[in-house]
Amino acid sequence: MPEITRLEDVIQPELFTPYTIQRTMELSELVQSGIVTNDAQFDSLVSGPNTLINMPFWNDLDGGESQVMQDEGDMSVNKITSSDDVARKQARVNAWGANGLSALLSGDDPMNAISQLVANYWTRDMQKNLLAGLSGVFKSNSMSAKVHDVTDRDADAGTINMKTFLDATQLMGDAKEALTGVMMHSAVETELRKQDLIEYLPQSEQGLPIPYFNGKRVIVDDAMEYDTETGQASIYIFGQGAIALGNGSHPRIVPTEVDRNKRSYSGEEVLINRRIFLLHPRGIKWNEGNVSAEFPTNNEIDSGSRWTRVFEPKAIRVVKFRFNTAEQSANGGDDGGEG
Repeated sequence: MPEITRLEDVIQPELFTPYTIQRTMELSELVQSGIVTNDAQFDSLVSGPNTLINMPFWNDLDGGESQVMQDEGDMSVNKITSSDDVARKQARVNAWGANGLSALLSGDDPMNAISQLVANYWTRDMQKNLLAGLSGVFKSNSMSAKVHDVTDRDADAGTINMKTFLDATQLMGDAKEALTGVMMHSAVETELRKQDLIEYLPQSEQGLPIPYFNGKRVIVDDAMEYDTETGQASIYIFGQGAIALGNGSHPRIVPTEVDRNKRSYSGEEVLINRRIFLLHPRGIKWNEGNVSAEFPTNNEIDSGSRWTRVFEPKAIRVVKFRFNTAEQSANGGDDGGEG
């Protein structure tokens, strides 16, 4: 009988899983820009028990002005206080049938080809998850100090340009130089290109030039807010390590499996991939409330009631900037753009 190459022949789960996770992070512009950071501590936390991850921290020292030294008596003694940041563990799974992967089995390195496609999928999925969480974060009243909104201003004062962008970065105070990335809709990126404000540095791994705006790496995603009728849009400006990423595991949850349905007419093979992770905006506590299942959906994390700021505003390494696009401002919001 002729030998047949099957998925299980080219996918070794113990190799495939860590390779795919690493490849996902390599492909992520969020990780490459320093916005999302992963380390062993986050991996350990998300691999632990329970669905909530408590991350206590010491608050900054308080005590007013320093005391004047005197000849007699005792000085006042101040205390240090602590607070708790809470992250939500998340778990996702997906599966792909062999028919969609069969063409790849003729390649020189089929495991690498399959990994590449799965890694690209998880990179996109991670970005959707992050945007849903940030949408919810900035619906929280506790985050109002981190929003720079100029949509009610006239002419250039209400549009995105270098001056209004710098005003938005000033919400970070003296920590503004730590800002490394900005995420925006493609229509906004086009607007900045018209203003000759986008600079391109050497090509990325995918063979494309890497765009920068005001020295910050630009991540373009059309899931970002952009209203084609009003021309109003938003961008996120991130500082280093704004988002914590943890890649978890559990001995009873198999991250990669290959299954075969022998009763299918032509035989059907399926690749199953499971992920346990945290993707948490640092300093903004998750409020559990009611979650419909064991783990929240993107819709459930996109809610202001789920999030409460626990760091002081300047220590939160993300700013939301809302503005009008230049064309819409000039035409009174009548000229729709491409969404």
